Amino acid sequence: MDEFGMGSTTEGSAYQVTANPWDLSRVPGGSSGGSAAAVSAGQCMVSLGSDTGGSVRQPASFCGVVGLKPTYGRVSRYGLVAYASSLDVIGCFGTSVADAGILLHAISGHDKFDATSSKREVPDFASQFIARDNLDSKPLKGLRVGLIRETIEDGVDPEVTSSIRGAASHLEELGCTVTEVSLPSFSLGLPAYYILASSESSSNLSRYDGVRYGKQVVADELNSLYGESRAGGLGSEVKMRILMGTYALSAGYYDAYYKRAQQVRTLVRESFRAALDENDILISPAAPSAAYKIGEKKNDPLSMYAGDIMTVNVNLAGLPALVLPCGFVNSSSVALPVGIQMIGAAFEEEKLLKVGHIFEQTLQGCSFIPPLVSDESAC
Repeated sequence: MDEFGMGSTTEGSAYQVTANPWDLSRVPGGSSGGSAAAVSAGQCMVSLGSDTGGSVRQPASFCGVVGLKPTYGRVSRYGLVAYASSLDVIGCFGTSVADAGILLHAISGHDKFDATSSKREVPDFASQFIARDNLDSKPLKGLRVGLIRETIEDGVDPEVTSSIRGAASHLEELGCTVTEVSLPSFSLGLPAYYILASSESSSNLSRYDGVRYGKQVVADELNSLYGESRAGGLGSEVKMRILMGTYALSAGYYDAYYKRAQQVRTLVRESFRAALDENDILISPAAPSAAYKIGEKKNDPLSMYAGDIMTVNVNLAGLPALVLPCGFVNSSSVALPVGIQMIGAAFEEEKLLKVGHIFEQTLQGCSFIPPLVSDESAC
């Protein structure tokens, strides 16, 4: 994973760079890229990841596996090293929607050690998994699906857009009514997210001072202890985000940056609420492109951050989202998977799992097993 969950490629790891099982020259996504790659490569059936702004869903799309981000509060954050406490959630990776749902059921519920965990009863997610042979001809008849217009416009790989439109057509074949919806505040979510996440990380990671947490050094006085333990004990991406957050929280800039970002967060929540009042679920790509080459974005942080545009708004609104593979991009030497993101109202993971499971069971002619594992990966 990327150090402290800060990154979109796992190139910010304190240990090694993880490779994508579909193409070893490409990234698996991040920050939980290792968890996604392990499932994709068949090293395990399920795994866990942390999702602050898409760190479960973007790797799921890049690696062709299922990624599930639950509603904020559905799963306890106790034991998770905090990056941005109001955004962090523990998510699930699986080889199928059913596997991810079973894992979610196992880890959900109230925890007395986490005051933000919900006391809502955890439903039996497995009850939503209907065998393909028992499905009606239109198993999703009457379901209203909104395709977010801002996620299929300029800046998105045309083959990604084509795959998402193909997935929307498949949903229509299953009985859904699919219409385009507009979320006017969608483009505002990315800058607001990075201000809020960096600000919270600046506060949360202040404990890594070389006294109780972090790399310990021998120093003659307190300032040297702090400086030397952090300079040598934190990676460059982590230090950059801490500095950004400290700047945004400083006395002269708090109102201009942090306060305004919180106001944008409210707008994002309201736009999702309005859209979900008119639709049962919303759909979008999970990322604007397929997996990119290792090193391609490392020296261009703004371009890397822009890759999170499809996912960060969901964290700002605290909503659940499910990503599952729906097609391929064939613009490289190897076909690379594309994931569709399904977004639901708060605590409606059951609905997402039901729709995702039926979509997965009825998607014809696609195999999402990497060529390094099997030579049958095709669509």
